[in-house]
Amino acid sequence: MTEFEKMRSSQLYNFSDPEIFKSLDHAKKLCARLQTVTITDDCYREMIEDLIPGIPEDSVVCPPFHCDHGNGITMGRNVFVNYNCVMLDGGRITIGDNVLIGPNCQIYTPQHPMDYVPRRGTIETAYPVTIGEDTWLCGSVIVCPGVTIGKRCIIAAGSVVTKDIPDDSLAAGNPAVVKRRPVVDK
Repeated sequence: MTEFEKMRSSQLYNFSDPEIFKSLDHAKKLCARLQTVTITDDCYREMIEDLIPGIPEDSVVCPPFHCDHGNGITMGRNVFVNYNCVMLDGGRITIGDNVLIGPNCQIYTPQHPMDYVPRRGTIETAYPVTIGEDTWLCGSVIVCPGVTIGKRCIIAAGSVVTKDIPDDSLAAGNPAVVKRRPVVDK
């Protein structure tokens, strides 16, 4: 198994691997170029599709935007990502249809070793993040590695999501906790 395959399968991997470096370099160069365009510029669509392969035509990512690879991000239809978002996609980031991501949101998949000695090196793991359809991440939300946010959720501004959030929840805080769920008639 290659280091890239290990990265995408939540195994310990060496992030200094040449294949990983090539993917990082490609994304960094595209992200840098994106900083000088708007979503209405002629070159925008070609650049964002090169960065995030398979992004639907009706999904939009507003620059400035930063990611590690881009090819680890899967977006559904009608997704809107506002300004200054960061998506560290060593692990897969899956975003459902009709998701709104506010400005300054950060989605992290990498996890460094807890022991300080191996943390000095070039190894880490990456855990996937999933955001369900019709969910809204308000401004400055941070989503930590391995988290799944359910469908139709609202994550309040400034929240730090460290654990899974069930469908139909309003969550807030640091760490984010479910504040409200819909009442179900019995």
